[in-house]
Amino acid sequence: MSNTDSFIDEVSEEVRRDRLYGLLRRYGWIAILAVVVLVGGAAVVEYQRAQQRAEAQAFGDALLAALAENSPEVRRTALMEIDADGTRRALVAMLAADRLEGDAAVAETRDALDAVASDASLPQIYRELAVLKAAMIAQTTDAPQDVLDRLEPLTIPGAPYRLLAIEQQAIAHQRAGDTDEALALLQTILGEDVATRDLRQRARQLIVALGGTLDAA
Repeated sequence: MSNTDSFIDEVSEEVRRDRLYGLLRRYGWIAILAVVVLVGGAAVVEYQRAQQRAEAQAFGDALLAALAENSPEVRRTALMEIDADGTRRALVAMLAADRLEGDAAVAETRDALDAVASDASLPQIYRELAVLKAAMIAQTTDAPQDVLDRLEPLTIPGAPYRLLAIEQQAIAHQRAGDTDEALALLQTILGEDVATRDLRQRARQLIVALGGTLDAA
């Protein structure tokens, strides 16, 4: 390569370098801003994740501590005092609905379940479970027809708690003295392939208790 060619190459390289520096001086702030935004965004996302993990752990710890209480009443009170919203609040309400003692406990828990059932922001499956749990509690306090009315929307084909709702309907009919209808509903449960073993066992026991037979089961 001649000296002239070398000189031209060096000049061309210098020109390119000057242009690059010029572009960096003019538009470099955009690249810096992009880096800052990316790093800042990643930091915010990680902070949010850490906060969510901490909240989930705190909720889990509070739940375990409440469930560890020996007395059902103390356990229910501890559950109801947990600060929760959304699906967590729904879970707390379900857990608090077990082993209720006293009219005040029943009333408070039913109010909590009704709040879950009417909360349109929650997934439908949580709302329907709250309705079912409230109906189960109402078996000992409300008129049988009121319980049946509560359960009716849960018994449509494809509903996730359909068979459990039918079981509760059978109990309500039994309370009302309508044994034949109760037996018919229980036989419906036994005819469903998706019925669980425990549910089948409860249905058979209730059929026998009501004087029915298991020939159709």
